[in-house]
Amino acid sequence: MTTSEIDSDKQQQKPQQKPQHPSDRELRTRTHTWTAGPPIAEYSHLTGEEILLEWIAGRIPEPSICSTMGFHLTEVKPGTAVFEGHFGDHLHNPMNTVHGGYLATLLDSALGCAVLSRLSAGLGYTTTQLNVHMLRPLFADSAPVRCEAEVLHLGRTMATAEARVIGVESGKLYAHATTTCAILAPRPVA
Repeated sequence: MTTSEIDSDKQQQKPQQKPQHPSDRELRTRTHTWTAGPPIAEYSHLTGEEILLEWIAGRIPEPSICSTMGFHLTEVKPGTAVFEGHFGDHLHNPMNTVHGGYLATLLDSALGCAVLSRLSAGLGYTTTQLNVHMLRPLFADSAPVRCEAEVLHLGRTMATAEARVIGVESGKLYAHATTTCAILAPRPVA
């Protein structure tokens, strides 16, 4: 190829578009509202399962993390808890997929509620260890997911549980996790 042919090819090439500046993109707004729940001491007469059933029935406000992240407790039985999650591009990471923290938080919530469903009145829990395995990405337009958690062991001071996140429509496994929770004695009312 001669120099003149190369110059001719350069003239025929379309100019490259400059990347869009962030201020030129569509501005979106997401408003978040929630109902603050009363102090947990007000529920000390209820078992963990009763608290969760009252929550599903709407008689106890759901924790604000649910409306913040876009997931909700849908089922509970002794030793199990099921959440359903919906997402959007407000949960994107730099790769334009749903942030892994969303899946970790969904799993942690379901695992903790499964443990809570087995606790006697007045007892509580806190996560001491969470081990998450993410298997495939979620996108803003992905179908909703379902997170099913089950208690494996409940002792006097510690509990373990496992959970899976699956596509509601596809049945595909997106993530799974295990947890260890410390069982907390009733807190004195201040």
